[in-house]
This record gives sequence, C-alpha cells and structure tokens, in this order.
Amino acid sequence: MPDASPVLETDVRRVAVMTVLTVLAGAVDAVSFLTMGKVFCALATGNVLFLSFALAGEGAVPVARPAAAIGAFVVGAAAGGVVLTWLAERGRPWFPLGLACEAVLLASAGALALAEHGTGAVAADDDRKTVALVALAMGVRASTALRVHVPGMPTLLSQTAIAELVNDVLRRPGATLRGMTAKQRQARTRWTATVGGIFSGGVLGALLLVPLGTGRALLVIAAAVLLLAAVGTVAPPPREAEAAPGNTP
Repeated sequence: MPDASPVLETDVRRVAVMTVLTVLAGAVDAVSFLTMGKVFCALATGNVLFLSFALAGEGAVPVARPAAAIGAFVVGAAAGGVVLTWLAERGRPWFPLGLACEAVLLASAGALALAEHGTGAVAADDDRKTVALVALAMGVRASTALRVHVPGMPTLLSQTAIAELVNDVLRRPGATLRGMTAKQRQARTRWTATVGGIFSGGVLGALLLVPLGTGRALLVIAAAVLLLAAVGTVAPPPREAEAAPGNTP
C-alpha cells in the first residue's frame, strides 16, 4: 500500500529525501564516533567489528558500547518494522511517522547527554544510555528506509553504492548521464548521492556538529529529521505522480 506522504510520490522526490537522510546518517556517525567513545550508531557493521575486537581482547576496545549499540539497533529495526507495517496496512502515513519517531529518540538522547554531561562529549563516562538511544533511532531509520526501498540508497551505509558505482563506470567508462537511458541515469545518480551524502554528512558532523558537544549536536540532527518529517506530511502532491512500487509492503 503506498504511503500517504506526497514527498515520496515521484522518483526525484524520493531520491532527494533519501539523500538528505543519508547526509544526516553520516552526521550521526561523526558525532557518535568522535564524541561518544569510538562507536558507530548508524553503521552497524562497524560495531560488529568493534565487538569482535573487544571479545578477542585486542585494540583496547570496550565491549559495552558496541554491544549496546548493536542491541539497540536491532530493537529499533524490529520495532520500526512492526509499527510501520501496521500503519501501512491501515493506510496511515508511515513515512513521516517513522521519521518523527527517529527525531524523538535523537532528541531524547541529546537531552540526556546535556543533562548528564553538559555541552561536552560523553566518551569519558562511557555513557551507554545515550549510545543506546541514538542506535535505537538509527534502527528505526533502517526500517523506514527499507520500506521506502529506493535501490542503492539505504541511507546508513555506502559500501554497496561505491562498488555499484565503480562497476558501472568500468562497464561504461565513456558514458555520461546524457548518454544513458533514464534507468541508468537514475541508478548512477542514486549511487553517487549515497556516497556523497555519507561523506558530506561526516564532514558536516566533524566540522559543525562535533564542536557543539554531543547533546546539542544530537538536538540539531533531531530537528533536521523532524523538519523532513513535517515536509513529508505537508508537501503538495505533484501534478503527475509516478507509481511507487517500492512503497508497497
């Protein structure tokens, strides 16, 4: 069943929204890794590796933070999947509600960090509660992005997009966007937006958000996600909406 959010009704809008979400995911990981004790709250693969290093007793990596992040991410993804499916089956606008839930969790993490650590980082105190809340929000995000299902744009990782983009360029080294079919242009645009979005989000987080401190940085990201949720609710429908097969359960 299609989502009721007009912001997702055309391919251009879906790609634009997913690009913004990808940038924000990069910012989340910049803040979490640089101010929350070397842990990724969006990139679950990184936490799996950190946990494996910790269990092997190498690299001076603590077990608690990556374990808390992985567990919370799984819970968030599961809860998001169940709730979003329930909403979609009843014709409710699951996309903006999924983003709103993510924003509330990020804002809660930011408020907690401010209350317990002021405007600084949380790494010195090994605050697993803040880590868990942010990872929970990213788990919900993962389910939201999965349900939107824009190929090549999961918003939380870029490895596959890099490989797809490199292989596409190698197959058609002389091809430009103008010389491709519409489908080929869309695919290359999505892969490029994913890679560029993660990179841009990391730069944004490192240069602008990390200096704010963990709490304030998370509140800024939460506000951006909430704004996107609001846009998804009130955006005017396009004149000629494209079919959105990826939005069906």
